[in-house]
Amino acid sequence: MVHLSLEDIEFIKILATSDATLLQAGMNDATRSRLDEQIGVILREYYRENTMNTNTGWTKEFLKYGINEDSGKAAIACARRLGIDIS
Repeated sequence: MVHLSLEDIEFIKILATSDATLLQAGMNDATRSRLDEQIGVILREYYRENTMNTNTGWTKEFLKYGINEDSGKAAIACARRLGIDIS
């Protein structure tokens, strides 16, 4: 399991509450890279846990930091709109 840093938590919360069009307009290469390489991995594992009943531990980890199921789904949807392969 990838470590969930405070930056990761904030990034996921931003994805959960933001419009993908606005995020994409202000996204630089470093942000895009972080989304692809770090946040994308976390969201893919979270998605698999919730769709395939794998026990990755991300649901508990997200809840510990105030990211509920609806916020997790919203973050996945936003990441997909930004072109990140989640499934």
